[in-house]
Amino acid sequence: MTSQTDPGTTAVGPAASAPPLDLEAALADSQVEELLATLDRDLVGLVPVKTRIREIAALLLIEKLRMGVGLSAGPPSLHMSFTGNPGTGKTTVAMRMAEILHRLGYSRKGHLVAVTRDDLVGQFIGHTAPKTKEVLKRAMGGVLFIDEAYYLYRPENERDYGQEAIEILLQVMENQRDDLVVILAGYKDRMERFFQMNPGMSSRIAHHVDFPDYEADELFSIAELMLERMQYRLSPDAARALGEYIDRRRMQRNFANARSIRNALDRARLRQANRLFDRRGAPLGREDLMTIEAEDIRASRVFDRSETTVEGSQ
Repeated sequence: MTSQTDPGTTAVGPAASAPPLDLEAALADSQVEELLATLDRDLVGLVPVKTRIREIAALLLIEKLRMGVGLSAGPPSLHMSFTGNPGTGKTTVAMRMAEILHRLGYSRKGHLVAVTRDDLVGQFIGHTAPKTKEVLKRAMGGVLFIDEAYYLYRPENERDYGQEAIEILLQVMENQRDDLVVILAGYKDRMERFFQMNPGMSSRIAHHVDFPDYEADELFSIAELMLERMQYRLSPDAARALGEYIDRRRMQRNFANARSIRNALDRARLRQANRLFDRRGAPLGREDLMTIEAEDIRASRVFDRSETTVEGSQ
């Protein structure tokens, strides 16, 4: 028995579906793959973070394709939480995320506005609302990155105005979520307490991304990448000294991952410059100007076992 379709009706189902969508073309048009490749190239390690960002990008791209054929689960919630210790790449990833959102059509401008509590909270009555609204105005169409966001909430101080900033943020995160993405960042344990004390904020965060500390070999690779970009290099002895420096520095207070490595290299460059300056009268070649020697690394107080270490004592 053969089925017949009434000439006056329109067939539905797979037989009448639209032609297959070209995912490759959509990827090429958005340039998201290039942005993800840049993120992978610019940041050493952080595999869980890169995987999570790729998953979010994939979700947004597929949702865009779904909307194109009349399918939608509603506007996706894009507010995020980035947790981890200092120097683990949170701000860099936030910048890349802003670009991805723009490329996929989820933000108008794709810019990032990075702030802390001081940019949002005033010191007297009537000061907080204008400050917070001005920051939000600058961030509209892009991403607002609030570092150490837990400092917005200080319940021990009855005269603190951080709660006013939080209430304004909550309203905008809900009512203008199609024109602003908020990323809250900070130490993981403190952010967890912040969300526990502010359930309204927690309920608006769709994506939680945890940034792990770097391993020693990853920190060494980061150092090499930084030096390469500055057109420096390590002598073999300096490379061994830097490896030892990293092992010692990771065990000390106030270690800030890639940030501490950058500071250490800045100090090594300073020592190299002074070492070369003391050689005035002797000819200097290109290699001399490029090379960091072991003594430039080992002059750090990190190698003084008796030194009580802080970030500024490198």
